[in-house]
Amino acid sequence: MPSFVYLASQSPRRRQLLEQIGVDHRLLIAQDDDPEPQDPEALELVLARESATDYVQRVTGLKLDAALARLERRGLDAAPVLCSDTTVSLGRQILGKPETPQQAREMLQALSGKTHRVLTAVALQSGRKRLTTLSVSSVQFAPMDAAQIDAYVASGEPMGKAGAYGVQGRAAAYIVKISGSYSGIMGLPVFETANLLRAAGFAI
Repeated sequence: MPSFVYLASQSPRRRQLLEQIGVDHRLLIAQDDDPEPQDPEALELVLARESATDYVQRVTGLKLDAALARLERRGLDAAPVLCSDTTVSLGRQILGKPETPQQAREMLQALSGKTHRVLTAVALQSGRKRLTTLSVSSVQFAPMDAAQIDAYVASGEPMGKAGAYGVQGRAAAYIVKISGSYSGIMGLPVFETANLLRAAGFAI
């Protein structure tokens, strides 16, 4: 039975969710002096006519490949490697992480008063076996006026988050309804992830 899993993510929320279900983990993330084969930000570029489902699963797989190369390059102890990626979809439009406060405002204006989807893909490499799963949830936002959007953007919370909001933060004040996985919207669907880890031999 594996004693720990490598988590290939800088997200403190994913760490928190693994801790919640008692999974011992070690971070396996890029460092400044790492000769990464590809810019991590470049991995998140959307391809032409790519659906949100295809996009989030493809990006998760690429991030897992990069993490496995990192593991081998560093000569670390063998253990399963877990990777996850989250995206927000409004109709056919994919909303990634805003790069500027103005982009965050535009995303929040688009989401205001509408229902959107949150897709989180999870991939686990255990030896030669790759296990994957996908969580799809819907989130209904209340209408937000310009002053409310500006105040939320000024808090800094939207930056670095898909769709420019965090369900576990101040944005909760504008969320009318959630259908699906709350933890999936946070960034790591606990039920689905636990099933992958059980399939890899973890006792959960």
